[in-house]
Amino acid sequence: MKADSKSRTCPSSVCEEGAEVIGLVNEQGIVKFLGQPLPVTQEFVEAAHEGRSPEKRFRFANRCIEKGCHQWTGTSCGIIEDVVKQANTNALRELPRCGIRQECRWFHQRGASACNVCPLVITDNFSE
Repeated sequence: MKADSKSRTCPSSVCEEGAEVIGLVNEQGIVKFLGQPLPVTQEFVEAAHEGRSPEKRFRFANRCIEKGCHQWTGTSCGIIEDVVKQANTNALRELPRCGIRQECRWFHQRGASACNVCPLVITDNFSE
């Protein structure tokens, strides 16, 4: 998924055909990123919806839809702003491995501070 200068990739999307898997959520609730995103097919979507919510187990990326998203503030993504403010983390010496950084909405919005907290973001964090 390549982005031009105006479009960006949302690193916290939903499981749908056309998205990409960018990470797996481990037992501690931390996202372990894949070196390269994997395409989400219809077959993957069907299999992933068996059991717990796929957004509790995986992180997905897709095109940032800006004002079409309820997290859009009018100028930026509100999710990463909230997470950066809430998380009291020290800067990582080495950024997490990431296959979408060049197109990532959060990275272009907040730089390395977004990368520092990105592994903590679980798209579906609602209780089951």
